[in-house]
Amino acid sequence: MQRRYGTRTLPRGTCHETLEMKTSVLDFAAVRAGETARDALTHSVELARTAEARGFTRYWVAEHHGLQMFASAATPVVVGHIASKTSTIRIGSGGVMLPNHVPLIVAEQYGTLESLYPGRIDLGVGRASGTLSDDVVRALRLTPEARERFPDDLRELQLLFRSNPGDTTLAVPGSGLDVPIWVLASSPYSARESAVLGLPLAFATHIGPSACGAAIDAYRTAFRPSAVLKKPYLMLAVVVTAADTDTEAHHLFTSIQQMQLSHMRGSTQTRLPRPVADFGVHATLDEQQKVGARLQSAITGSARTVRTRMEELLAETAADEIMVLSFIHDLDARHRSLEIVAQVRDEINGQQARSSFY
Repeated sequence: MQRRYGTRTLPRGTCHETLEMKTSVLDFAAVRAGETARDALTHSVELARTAEARGFTRYWVAEHHGLQMFASAATPVVVGHIASKTSTIRIGSGGVMLPNHVPLIVAEQYGTLESLYPGRIDLGVGRASGTLSDDVVRALRLTPEARERFPDDLRELQLLFRSNPGDTTLAVPGSGLDVPIWVLASSPYSARESAVLGLPLAFATHIGPSACGAAIDAYRTAFRPSAVLKKPYLMLAVVVTAADTDTEAHHLFTSIQQMQLSHMRGSTQTRLPRPVADFGVHATLDEQQKVGARLQSAITGSARTVRTRMEELLAETAADEIMVLSFIHDLDARHRSLEIVAQVRDEINGQQARSSFY
């Protein structure tokens, strides 16, 4: 796809500027080998503070269930905790898995968060279950109809945040509050639903890398202006592992490679593993290829490499915002990766500003 230049209409929580690359963070609250969920949540707060200090726009946490590696199952609780430990960065869900919840409860939860932290809360919603286990699906009381209800539930959620005189069902808190709703997608289906409602789209390249182009086209083609947006707004969630050298980054990247391998083999009871010297030793050639296909959109390398790949991604997709996701075991390296992403963002924005001037 060709990049589409021009002034973009930005959703609430962003600044009205032309062609400025914005960066945000998606966090799964990964539990490292040898640690607990409490440790993981403490690390999430520390990373959110780094993101805030480095000028990231928003910090989202994801809903997962039955996976010992991730500690963000009670997403609104984690959102509130991180919001209480930060000051300016937007905090939100990436996302709430709507089939697991009643829209009224979601509106009340995020209305409460918006009341406590006004102007800082985002509500990203998706139609998946947030689990890899059939047993957990049953424990969540999920039915096939729950996912099919997603479009209706999404519209109901929107209505619950509107203040309409005479409504007999009110979300309290929630009704009349300005809580931005984002639609999460990993396929064209949810992308089209976001477009029809005129909502911002967050596409998960780490889940549906091969569907990215089709989903973006579907979103932009079907987009209808709304009270929220006049033009499409696209945020891409991308696995980014940045380090001072390409070699170090690829070493750190072996943690998510091992994680993907474990999931492929059917295990959900693992922690975020330490990096290894050679991932190829731990997987067959066929497994390496499958892991590579799952992670084909990942960006791994030094600042120079990350900048090149991000510029290519922006040129291919005309994304308005990049949300970075990392699975780095070493805590210092995790923070350093964000610092490098911020450096790359500032360099790209500086170059764009100079190009516009001349």
